[in-house]
Amino acid sequence: MRILVVSPDLYERHYGLLTQMHRLRAQVFGSRLGWDVEIAADEERDEYDGLGPTYILALDATDRVAGCARLLPASGPTMVEQTFPKLLADGSLFGHADMVESSRFCVDTALEAGRGEGQLHLATLTMFAGIIEWSMASGYREIVTATDLRFERILKRAGWPMKRLGEPAAIGNTMAVAGCLPADRLSFERVRPAGYRSTFARNNGVRSAA
Repeated sequence: MRILVVSPDLYERHYGLLTQMHRLRAQVFGSRLGWDVEIAADEERDEYDGLGPTYILALDATDRVAGCARLLPASGPTMVEQTFPKLLADGSLFGHADMVESSRFCVDTALEAGRGEGQLHLATLTMFAGIIEWSMASGYREIVTATDLRFERILKRAGWPMKRLGEPAAIGNTMAVAGCLPADRLSFERVRPAGYRSTFARNNGVRSAA
């Protein structure tokens, strides 16, 4: 399994993979989790997809999208602050230039490859490593996200615990929580699965998520 980073300048080149990604999001957030999301032509999208995010994709050996996440600079509009302010202690994020937001994280749990008894799915760990690696390479030190309590426990099991930014609150049929994750070498080494590889250039530390 490998990581592919799709920045705005690569949207057209990887159109087919992004279509897979939006369909996976529809399956996970709409069908499996029952979230209140907008789905059209079997694809899930929202207003944040129109802000030029960078997408992190985990691809299996057949180039099937096994996992995905959306990254946007926290200095601009963020899902945490704009859509879920009730998850923040005082309703504000106070994002800064060294912080990036990760949203719409999901993996295809139908894939059996890499899943061992009692272990996290290979796609999950690969995605964690890809997000951290890209964030470090792009000059970010913190990753902010909103997720549910079940996923917060998965992050802790993976050795990448989240620092809460407020108390858990009900969002639809989910108990959600917002928090920050470190983007550093120690976290990357903890979550990186054996055989991990990525296919993106470091760009000499220049940010490409804007």
